Amino acid sequence: MHNHPSGDPTPSRPDIEMTKQIITAGKALSIVVHDHLVVGRDGVASFKALGLI
Repeated sequence: MHNHPSGDPTPSRPDIEMTKQIITAGKALSIVVHDHLVVGRDGVASFKALGLI
């Protein structure tokens, strides 16, 4: 989870790429990433709900 100071919780391209890298690294350690949340003034975006993971 992290926040976007701009207030817009829409995941950025770097957010998506970093999450993919974390998921890949986690698999090597048997760690499952269940979701990644981006918090903004206008709400919360869930990578799982958006189909990004």
